[in-house]
Amino acid sequence: MSLKLNPLNDQQLTALDQLTQGLTKEQTLWLSGFFEGRLSAMGGSAEASDALVPAAAEAQPKSLLNLTILYGTETGHSQGLADKLKEKAAFRNINATVLSLYDFNYKKLHEEDNVAVIVSTHGEGDPPDMAEDFHKYVTGNRAPKLNDTNFSVLALGDKTYRNFCKTGEDIDEAMKDCGAYRLTPMVKCDVDYEQDAEIWMNNLLLNLQPSESESPATIDSANPAAGTNGAAVRGEQFTKTNPYKATVLDKVKITGRDSDKEVYHLELSLEGSGLEYEPGDAVGIFARNPKVLVEQILEHTGFDQEQQVDHEEEQISLRDALSHYYEITVVTYDLLEKYVEITKDENLDAILNDEEKLNDYLYGHDVLDLLEDFPYKWNANKLISILRPIPPRLYSISSSMEYVGEEVHATVSLVNYERKSRLRKGACSSFLSDSVEVDDQLAIFIDKNPAFKLPPNGSKLIMVGAGTGVAPYRAFMQQRESLGMKGDTWLFFGDRRFKSDFLYQAEWQKLLKAEYLEKMDVAFSRDQDEKVYVQHKLKENQKEVFEWLENGAHFYLCGDMKYMAKDVNKTLLELIETEGGLSKEEAEKYVKNLKREKRFQSDVY
Repeated sequence: MSLKLNPLNDQQLTALDQLTQGLTKEQTLWLSGFFEGRLSAMGGSAEASDALVPAAAEAQPKSLLNLTILYGTETGHSQGLADKLKEKAAFRNINATVLSLYDFNYKKLHEEDNVAVIVSTHGEGDPPDMAEDFHKYVTGNRAPKLNDTNFSVLALGDKTYRNFCKTGEDIDEAMKDCGAYRLTPMVKCDVDYEQDAEIWMNNLLLNLQPSESESPATIDSANPAAGTNGAAVRGEQFTKTNPYKATVLDKVKITGRDSDKEVYHLELSLEGSGLEYEPGDAVGIFARNPKVLVEQILEHTGFDQEQQVDHEEEQISLRDALSHYYEITVVTYDLLEKYVEITKDENLDAILNDEEKLNDYLYGHDVLDLLEDFPYKWNANKLISILRPIPPRLYSISSSMEYVGEEVHATVSLVNYERKSRLRKGACSSFLSDSVEVDDQLAIFIDKNPAFKLPPNGSKLIMVGAGTGVAPYRAFMQQRESLGMKGDTWLFFGDRRFKSDFLYQAEWQKLLKAEYLEKMDVAFSRDQDEKVYVQHKLKENQKEVFEWLENGAHFYLCGDMKYMAKDVNKTLLELIETEGGLSKEEAEKYVKNLKREKRFQSDVY
């Protein structure tokens, strides 16, 4: 591939010169990674861009040819990025090893030359389970001396939460305090992490370039894009940044007439897309915000809906911006910080500094609440500038390709509640329930989740889920039925009422009759005076549950993180303690070993 020596016109050269004047070395390096990421997204090769980027920021005394990539994850995103970094490193002749923080012997951290840590933050600032021991080690009193170690951290998080990317921040600071050399600054990623992660990877690898005596990897002339993604390009590839337009094949409400919930089963065509998924993966769906909320914000602000506002590198109407591109159905901690920074509102600042009031405000409020509760004379562009892009919503896939072919199924519960005498609706769930019909097209992508997968050896399964948390288990059972694997499966399902909320009831009964599903226990919380939940059913069957675990069963948990998952985890720990005759500390170690062996997997939200 050849590049023109000067492909820019005079106006572009002048603008570029003005942009780059006075940049520091660190800023120049960041820009180099940014442009390489843009080139990669356009389908160009990393090698072809080498002539356009500077060398590493500064020479290091150690050989920079080995890289240990460590990941800590709950959803599998960190693992996916770790694998991608390894592919990129191999293209640049850097020897990379990928390890989960379960598998890495953290007490030998000081022996590592170069370490890349890719880690998410779980819940309210906690490390994911697999990163707990590593986090405790590097931040604790026994932290090692790391004077001979180079490192960089990529932190994943969600700006909805106050302690955004706290685990990554902790590890980054701790390793620096231990004497390690920070190869590139830590990068913190929100839910739309792809471009920031790409920039971080490219900057890190620029600082790990082989010496000139090393032979660079050559580009496959038949596949010039192989260096950027490690895989052959076979026609158009559909991703989060290039979603597929999937036709809606079917849409059915699967809750009864008397239910106080609306749950829909969606079937989408993947025919000819080349998209593939496994049970446990998720489908990402792009949606638009509720029309009513857009109208209410326009009415409250008095803005002209046709006013042009800045969006990326173009201008669009304010109505389009609020409808399709920016998050307005929820407020995040990051948004509140930006709001206070501009408005200087003392009342909102007080909420930000009171954890209880903050948590209350983050739950169930939207952008209209913010505008009403803390008035300010906004202009349209300034308001848009503090909103985050509307992220696609992820839904656990409720089908197996082995069973349904080129389709993907999703189970969607409508988010619908009243607060301050105003009806609130979730962005994607209301779009799917109110606006989408059969034969419509939806922009989608497949979100891989290697952290929630069926065991490869056909082991026993204990599956616990409430409400739409049962979705991935439908996929699990379809997969096992397709492979002729009978028995060794136990489903615990909970919802509100038997008559109206028993999701996929006929399918479970058919699977039980055919002996693909061996056992099923159900808990319907509102069918009796005293509420019964899935954790109560686990406790009722604790002796047999423990026997299944002792015989190698894999335990799966899917559903609400704040309440159901917390209660199930507590019950599981108690039943292991009781049936195993263990102390609390020993039971905790037992559960930790289940997770280490990937025999306890969770997909909670």
